[in-house]
Amino acid sequence: MILDESTAHKTAELLLQINAIKLNPQEPFIWASGLKSPIYCDNRIILSYPPIRNFIVSELAKSIETLFGKPDIIAGVATGAIGVGAIIADYLGLPFVYVRPEPKKHGRKNQIEGKLDPHANVVVIEDLISTGKSSLNAIKALKEEGQANIKGMMAIFTYGFNEAETRFKEEHIDVYTLGNYDILLEEAYKTNYLNKKELELLKTWREDPANWNT
Repeated sequence: MILDESTAHKTAELLLQINAIKLNPQEPFIWASGLKSPIYCDNRIILSYPPIRNFIVSELAKSIETLFGKPDIIAGVATGAIGVGAIIADYLGLPFVYVRPEPKKHGRKNQIEGKLDPHANVVVIEDLISTGKSSLNAIKALKEEGQANIKGMMAIFTYGFNEAETRFKEEHIDVYTLGNYDILLEEAYKTNYLNKKELELLKTWREDPANWNT
């Protein structure tokens, strides 16, 4: 669920402006999964642009307090949400931890890095939600290893895949995002980043990513 439509349009404008999101339906990107995609999103680039970084952080931080009250701790999902998550925690004056995709193979073999008190109220930060698997993997670790009470998840952007929404619903996790795919396309078309034909092509990708453009 997006937090606010006007904020979603502003977020889309900024992400396109700094090339954190790139759209290229003619020459699709290949994801690590092998999926062909006309969109590539790397929100870590936000960290290099202080005014945009401050906008993203302040919008997410204010929404956390509005939706969940003040949690005990902020948790970032590695690696993309470590930076922005830490800054949000600093903004709110809260402790911060981050969650690896899996436990380290050496040392203390941690999956959660930082001090997480048992039964703490946690808000999880993601930079990007695609299928939801990595997000829910992090939440599982926080619940099992840290005995955390997950208040909800906040993310910068979501593709809005049905499978992700289904997974979060099944796990009873409330997810809120600054931006989403539909509003991104609206903004890209409005600002002539995309023409009408490209817009329609990008819409079909989200409907069936696995078989798009085959």
